[in-house]
Amino acid sequence: MHHNITMEFTKAQIIGIAQEAIQQEASAISHLGTFLSDQFTEIIDICHQCKGRIVITGIGKSAIIAQKLTATLNSTGSPALYMHAADAIHGDLGMIQPGDVVWCISKSGNSPEIKVLIPLIKNMGNTVIALVGNTESYLARESDYMVNTTVDRESCPNNLAPTTSTTAQMVMGDTIAVCLMRLKNFDKADFARYHPGGALGKKLYLKVGDLLQNSQAPQVQPSSTLREVILEISSKRLGATAVVENGDLVGLITDGDLRRMMEKDLDLNRVTASDIMTRQPTQTQPAELAFSAFTTMENKKITQLPVVENGKYIGLIHLHDILKEGIF
Repeated sequence: MHHNITMEFTKAQIIGIAQEAIQQEASAISHLGTFLSDQFTEIIDICHQCKGRIVITGIGKSAIIAQKLTATLNSTGSPALYMHAADAIHGDLGMIQPGDVVWCISKSGNSPEIKVLIPLIKNMGNTVIALVGNTESYLARESDYMVNTTVDRESCPNNLAPTTSTTAQMVMGDTIAVCLMRLKNFDKADFARYHPGGALGKKLYLKVGDLLQNSQAPQVQPSSTLREVILEISSKRLGATAVVENGDLVGLITDGDLRRMMEKDLDLNRVTASDIMTRQPTQTQPAELAFSAFTTMENKKITQLPVVENGKYIGLIHLHDILKEGIF
């Protein structure tokens, strides 16, 4: 069946069509920046000060964008609710509370549902912000504030199917969300609170201490013999051992240190841990995020980090411990 396509279009033509569609969407988006005005800053202020939730509504493809933006706002610290414009008229209006701000998303701004809905919301006394692609429309006129999402044309060949226009709605909505994040100082730790599942959550809340749970704490003393050092490294299987004196971390010996030692002309029967250890090794603490320990290892090109708590050595983590967690 898949042969037919090439009879009508060459592969190059198909790539050309795709590139043209991408180009059209891209240029429409880059044009949106010219629509930002003082009114946009007022909208940000209203959403930032909002004591209730941001209720987002729309119809058709705009309703799907409304759902996406609701999810984006919720996950970045701005409580939001999605309300389908058609359902709103059949009872869902009850979800709008006095302190809520309503975003209404529409390309034409003239659909019948919107015309019924807007007066009802205005009647309840809620602020209405329109994300609209037609500045002369009913919605543009009747809303309290307007975000212009006008596009010259759709990337659909017939200029009909909402393609570029929904992208513009999404970008403007995301832009508001980003501004609100910045105003709230919403950071990685906040993000983790809202995303406890999956690799993203792990990346943000997994701590070095969590990795130590089943990890070994290889250690020798400064006076330990070469044989003891090698046995400790190979039995604990972390490719390194800490050198510890009275509980304090005084050094680290890795496989690499052993190899470098072999290149020097040393009397192997007399070598002790203190002769070959790296002093003041880079270290971490149980409370440090695994992600930042990983970054340290990457930057310093090392694969093990001794873990120290209140000045005392408590264990060793290996790059593989972190990779095993599937954070990266």
